[in-house]
Amino acid sequence: MFRSTMVVTILDCYTDEAAGLGVPPYLGTYPRYLFGYFREQKKEVHYLTIDDIRLLMLYKNRRPEPSEKQKTNIYTYNTTGKDVSAILKKTTTLVVILGVHVPGKYLSAVPGTLREVVPLLKDLRCTKILTGPALFGTQLEGGKFSERIHSAGFDEESFDFSYDELRRYVVLGAAILKEIPDLRVLEIETGKGCAYGRCSFCTEPLKSSVAYRKTEDICAEIRALYDAGARYFRLGKQTCFYSFPEPIELLRKIRSECPDIKVLHIDNVNPRHVIGSRGEEITKALVKYATGGNVAAFGVESFDPEVIEQNALNCRPDIAFKAIEQLNRYGAGQSPNGMPMFLPGINIIFGLIGETKQTHTENIKGLQHILDEKWLIRRINVRQAAIFPETPLGKKAGNKFVRKNRQHYWKWRNDIRQNIDVVMLKRLVPVGTILSDVRMEIYDGMNTFGRQIGTYPLIVGVEKKRLELKTFYTIRVVGHMKRSIVGEPV
Repeated sequence: MFRSTMVVTILDCYTDEAAGLGVPPYLGTYPRYLFGYFREQKKEVHYLTIDDIRLLMLYKNRRPEPSEKQKTNIYTYNTTGKDVSAILKKTTTLVVILGVHVPGKYLSAVPGTLREVVPLLKDLRCTKILTGPALFGTQLEGGKFSERIHSAGFDEESFDFSYDELRRYVVLGAAILKEIPDLRVLEIETGKGCAYGRCSFCTEPLKSSVAYRKTEDICAEIRALYDAGARYFRLGKQTCFYSFPEPIELLRKIRSECPDIKVLHIDNVNPRHVIGSRGEEITKALVKYATGGNVAAFGVESFDPEVIEQNALNCRPDIAFKAIEQLNRYGAGQSPNGMPMFLPGINIIFGLIGETKQTHTENIKGLQHILDEKWLIRRINVRQAAIFPETPLGKKAGNKFVRKNRQHYWKWRNDIRQNIDVVMLKRLVPVGTILSDVRMEIYDGMNTFGRQIGTYPLIVGVEKKRLELKTFYTIRVVGHMKRSIVGEPV
């Protein structure tokens, strides 16, 4: 497939999917797998980021420090510090990893888009291969149709390795950490596909049938990364951690074999499995073996029965409430880092089939019930659906409901932020709470913003102080914003 003299450069434009995150400080699976694959092929392989390309081509390798009135430039925050021009000159094959399927906001990174990347790379004289979620479309903003590439000088290759093949590549791929000068959270894949697989908006069922990795293979990968210096891990690349065949054994082995791990978190969880026959024991194991501030992203998407039915969403409100109660029963206690040990997170998606003004009423009703029960929720993500044509949402409705209700979204979103989020945040981390290991990341004028390392960490703002970036602080909570907190160093 590739010439023996080939020099491969992996260009990481960052990825964000329903099942998998690869936006810094996360390092996704795609670059690691490919790095290991090309190493096994005995190729000369390099790793660059879209920030490297921006710095070279848009800023001529000049990175001015922000003045006291400016923000940190997050478009060039995650560079590798290499001689990018020299690497590109000798590159014979450029593999571009790109794709966002669940648009979000990022504190210190900006994923590359096709509209950005194609012009930046058009003059490079090498074979260019596009891979990653963008093969199914990509969209950095909610409420819009996905972008697709139309040739533009790129070949397309899925690099859809079997789990037997990955057994070799993941260990070799750990060497990629030598190419990255900054801290990274390692996103670990436990499985692919979705056993439920019917939610109207989701792209995961389009990519793969259901399959799970072997526990020993996952542990071998984590050991290789751990031996290479990694200490922050998230078992996040799957649609439901609770559906993994051996979740408790996996957690136990990781903690036994890698005793100095600083962060071990998960991501997606189907509430149906939380209240299933194994759910309670898995919850207890996560509280025991994972680290503080852990979050199970439940989805939910809507509390409106009509929307749930028309979009075949994965759980009814009563199921979600039972799962929320269980995680609170075992995981709401404060952990050593100051955050609750293990809590649920909820998504609310605007633009689904059947959405009406009553949908917002039902959403507020459901969220208010959570407050009334005194349950804690770590975060509520509110976004507009990105429309992918091959999903049921794309085929049946497209952006019909996004267009119909767009005028209401900011009000609906603000209702949730003002009436639910602020109240929840004050319960979650009251004034006076001490948060350890808060890593400062960006400036906004004289203010500094940071967060703990992990899954869905709280943004912490320190007012009128420019603290040293990429440095850890202990912070006392002194105030609350809609979705973030105000703190001071102690």
